[in-house]
Amino acid sequence: MSQIPGKIHELTVGQLSARSGAAVSALHFYESKGLIDSRRTSGNQRRYTRDTLRRVAFIRAAQRVGIPLATVRDALAQLPEERTPTREDWARLSGTWRAELDERIDRLGKLRDHLTDCIGCGCLSLETCVLSNPDDVFGERITGSRLLGERKPG
Repeated sequence: MSQIPGKIHELTVGQLSARSGAAVSALHFYESKGLIDSRRTSGNQRRYTRDTLRRVAFIRAAQRVGIPLATVRDALAQLPEERTPTREDWARLSGTWRAELDERIDRLGKLRDHLTDCIGCGCLSLETCVLSNPDDVFGERITGSRLLGERKPG
């Protein structure tokens, strides 16, 4: 891992990638989504402030637990301009995300438990198909083994 001398206050995209573990393409994507910022040199090269390392770590940690990037962007937008997320910021934000994650874990557990009931049934109108057709909502409108978009006559 390359070290960044203490006197350097800006990083190239390659240095940021090497230090953060995020691919250059991911960093460009994060920037396009407004998660991180860079300035451009006269040669149109990106330069990132050192605190972008913490922002990227914050983004990647949130992604690992399944937080959508739009939610991460909204969280980062709540921070004062140019400030990196602190331990307190992470604790506050992760606390608000905890209920959402608990709900998602519960839903995934239920889906896992019903997965074997659905394998091989092939019919989306069965009342028992809790994965593709909870509460047989499609059985009231259509029949058959495939769920196709409704077509207009013409």
